[in-house]
Amino acid sequence: MRHGFAILLALITSCALAMSAAWAQPVKVLRYAFPIAETSFDPAQITDLYSRTVVSSIFEAPLEFEFLASPARMRANTLATMPEVSDDWRTFTFRVRPGIFFADDPAFSGRPRELTAADYVYSLKRHYDPRWKSGNLYLLENDRILGLSELRREALDQRQPFDYDREVEGLRTLDRYTFQVRLAEPKPRFLYHFTDPSFTGALAREVVEHYGERIGEHPVGTGPFRLAQWRRSSLMVLERNPGYREVRYDEHPGADQPRLVAVARAFAGRRLPMIDRVEISVIEEPQPRWLSFLNEEQDLQEQVPAEFAHIALPNNQLAPNLAKRDITMVRYPRADVAVSYFAMEHPLVGGYEPRQVALRRAIALAVDVEREIRLVRRGQAIPAQSPIAPQTWGYDPAFKSEMSEYNVARAKALLDLHGYVDRDGDGWREQPDGRPLVLEYATQPDQQSRQLIEQWRRNMSAIGIRIEFVTAKWPENLKASRAGQLMMWGVGWSAGAPDGDTFLALGYGPNKGQANHARFDLRAFNALYEKQRALPDGPERLALMNEAKKLMIAYMPYKVHAHRIFTDLAHPWVKGYHRNIFVRDFWKYVDVDMDERARRMGR
Repeated sequence: MRHGFAILLALITSCALAMSAAWAQPVKVLRYAFPIAETSFDPAQITDLYSRTVVSSIFEAPLEFEFLASPARMRANTLATMPEVSDDWRTFTFRVRPGIFFADDPAFSGRPRELTAADYVYSLKRHYDPRWKSGNLYLLENDRILGLSELRREALDQRQPFDYDREVEGLRTLDRYTFQVRLAEPKPRFLYHFTDPSFTGALAREVVEHYGERIGEHPVGTGPFRLAQWRRSSLMVLERNPGYREVRYDEHPGADQPRLVAVARAFAGRRLPMIDRVEISVIEEPQPRWLSFLNEEQDLQEQVPAEFAHIALPNNQLAPNLAKRDITMVRYPRADVAVSYFAMEHPLVGGYEPRQVALRRAIALAVDVEREIRLVRRGQAIPAQSPIAPQTWGYDPAFKSEMSEYNVARAKALLDLHGYVDRDGDGWREQPDGRPLVLEYATQPDQQSRQLIEQWRRNMSAIGIRIEFVTAKWPENLKASRAGQLMMWGVGWSAGAPDGDTFLALGYGPNKGQANHARFDLRAFNALYEKQRALPDGPERLALMNEAKKLMIAYMPYKVHAHRIFTDLAHPWVKGYHRNIFVRDFWKYVDVDMDERARRMGR
């Protein structure tokens, strides 16, 4: 008896010591800031980068891109194996790994809730439900999943709730853990959709039904983090999901990346996530955002503000004072475009007649992109020659076009030729019928937007065109843009996968009100776009993409200004930092040494 009591006492003491050690460990917190506020946390409703970034660590897609691989490589995430793909790229079969569970939530009434194939089927169907007004629906409708668009039209025509329980030919559960997607046409890159948690991440139906219209405030997924606190447009706090399954760090960078090889070796086998908490502030103005990093109130500066690039990155090298602080610099080209669009359905800047096209081309020719990059973007971008961005299939670094040309004389000649002249001698041009010619450009109240509109004012004054600016918060402009209420607006568009289709989608007619903010709708372009989507990567597809981008240049629904280059900075206590532009959920791959942070901050 005495021996048994001694063993029990030893066990209790051991457990107490282990618990005490765990309590003694500091909570690992990663702090950084967004320059733009989030909008929602519902994958069926969000389209902006910052909301996508948050939910990408809450929800999980079936696939993911390897974090340190270059070029990009896909791997199974919540699947047992990579999907089975038919030879004709029309049938895709996914097998979910058993034993994955959603984070606890009152919607589950205290019971564990396992992820199943039905959750992915339901979550895909939500994009088709008119109730949620999905801004990503165009991606799925373009791929023509058999039966789903018809089910959506039926709900719209009959003004009835979307029927989630009706099985369609193109999206079915085969058993508890297996679902299958069937397409009407070949789509060789269809699997890319299933790497994006903010698009194809799994939601549980009972959570959506429990929260209803407030689902965007209550994201519940299977990912490594869960939302712990949210002050809208101010602060988002995420904490480690205690029910997250066992996932180990297993990354394989190329041998030509010695820093990443060292990171992979140091972290190999570590359980993910390595940090306990992520605190994201919204700091819209660049100066306080930059100062909060310098003052060590933030651990990470994602995208050094252009206004401070010459201080932080003289000659694109880390400044000596920052290097002395052992700050890590990660510099990378974005797969993105910075554009200004013309609303093609607007009576002034829209239309397809020669004089209407001439107006847009003249405006574009008057935009001094080199000056914009030098003065506003502080050299952190390259001029764009087409809508297709670097780091994606279809981008040609040798391609040159009118898109980047700055030629005031040619712009004036185009305007004169098509009747946009100064008729009353006041120094400003009128429309060919004599009505005023006044552009209206939507913008935001942040410092860089103010600098950009000053460039627009200068550029348009040089060719005698009045331009006025309407300022609103970014989410408000996004909502108005999707509703077709803006004449012109400047936005960025980023690729979620390494393929140029993302950018050609900006001009595809059926995408109006979604990706296609300009509402460009040209039959010849649409045909080229559809043909290239059905082909595997190769010379035939590339030729079609080249013809499509040339049509976008010729009709100029978008003035594509630049492809941005980002530089991130991390304090030395952030370990393993890297940016894969196709992996938004990077938090789980980094560690924070809280002891080093306390030591350095106390120096």
